[in-house]
Amino acid sequence: MKNFLVVPFVLLTAAASMAADPAPAKSPTNFLREMNDSFAGVYEKAAPTVVVVESRGNPANSGMNYTFRGPGGVPYRLIPDLSDDDLLDMPPSIGSGFIFTTDGHILTNNHVVEGATDIRVRLHDGRRFPAQLVGTDERSDIAVLKISAENLTPAELADSDLVKVGTFAFAIGSPMELPHTFTFGIISAKGRTLGLGGHYDEFIQTDTSINPGNSGGPLCDIDGRVIGINTLISGNSQGVGFAIPSNTAKDIASQLITKGRVSRPWLGISIATLEEMRQLRSLFPGIERGVVVRGIEPGAPAQLSDLTPGDVITKVDGAPVSLASDLQREILGKKIGQSVELEVWRKGRTLKLAVKTGESPDKFVRASTRPNTPRPQAPPRNNAAPATPTSPGFTYEDATPKALSALGITSKAPKGVVVTAVEPYSAAAAAGLEPGDVITEAAGQPVASKDDLAKTLETSDPDRGVLLILERSDSSAFAILKF
Repeated sequence: MKNFLVVPFVLLTAAASMAADPAPAKSPTNFLREMNDSFAGVYEKAAPTVVVVESRGNPANSGMNYTFRGPGGVPYRLIPDLSDDDLLDMPPSIGSGFIFTTDGHILTNNHVVEGATDIRVRLHDGRRFPAQLVGTDERSDIAVLKISAENLTPAELADSDLVKVGTFAFAIGSPMELPHTFTFGIISAKGRTLGLGGHYDEFIQTDTSINPGNSGGPLCDIDGRVIGINTLISGNSQGVGFAIPSNTAKDIASQLITKGRVSRPWLGISIATLEEMRQLRSLFPGIERGVVVRGIEPGAPAQLSDLTPGDVITKVDGAPVSLASDLQREILGKKIGQSVELEVWRKGRTLKLAVKTGESPDKFVRASTRPNTPRPQAPPRNNAAPATPTSPGFTYEDATPKALSALGITSKAPKGVVVTAVEPYSAAAAAGLEPGDVITEAAGQPVASKDDLAKTLETSDPDRGVLLILERSDSSAFAILKF
């Protein structure tokens, strides 16, 4: 359909040009020939840099059923290399990639080679070479391979920040085992954050036809330069594909080549967005937009600052942040060890806090601050009065050393009350409270004893909810209790 739409567009352009310019104009046929030559030029420049990646022994690729749910529950899949039926007929999985350096470094997707025991690369001229895995980055889905070959033509990478929506985009890859297939479309959008777990990087969206086997192949501009690595396709419709921006790919690949891993700046906080979570807005009157600090990871850089759960971050070094992706983008753009000024809203006041970034751990950190295994319930005590019951469905005691010891907590805890039991399916359970949580603040008021907490719960609006600040496993977090 796209090929037919080009003709009236070109005719209109030619007509407009002839009306505005008295000089002899080129005929529509000449315009089409020039466009043909331009498209062919893209292929002639980019195709020699594109490779076919054959991987064997990677069970992670079998069927490639990597499905993620994005905003609105829309499913996204990593572009699979082969279907289940194809894998039964042909042992190797087929993906794509492109030459990154003259000395044999190849860029592709991590999911193309993940778990592979044998990787081979086939060049555009037909030569085939065994490939060594230099490094992978699961979070960005980028992998770097290395082959020993001469006369290699590396791809030219464009500045993906300068890419414009509406411009032409071209893909070269091996869809359905058809090597060096060339397709074209346009850039549909930039900066797409798809809500994929652990994946914070933004994608380029395109309607260029990409299919199983295009994984790791280049998305190019009209000059044949790489602007992205084709990685994701929508599971709901045709013509919705996503590519990792070339600037991101270049940075990650360079780190993998030089030091074998990727370092990212990190604050160590779990977050939520006021704009996306309506139930949070009523708990933060006076502010409409911002990113709420839900929790602080133990040992994280944020734990060394004055940042606390319940703070609403509105700016990073003066740049406004409204969504979680805004905050993540700003922090990822900093250097490790760099001091960052956060503007936060706290209980009706605007504060400026300094936080120094650290290096993100190699493995993904859970967004939740819950421990891997729940703490045990407090054992029954003979002839002892029961702990204070509350209507939301949990019991608690003053956080004395004896009460904490009964729950297996040996670390020094702040003053407050400790949760001793949580009833299943109760409001407390829905809020995520667990035995061993130490509540230090409720509805903006400090909690020094169980009487303080009981009084706050009695006077709070149960429909609006109560914001609880708590300590859990040496980390800080908050919970919203509605009852």
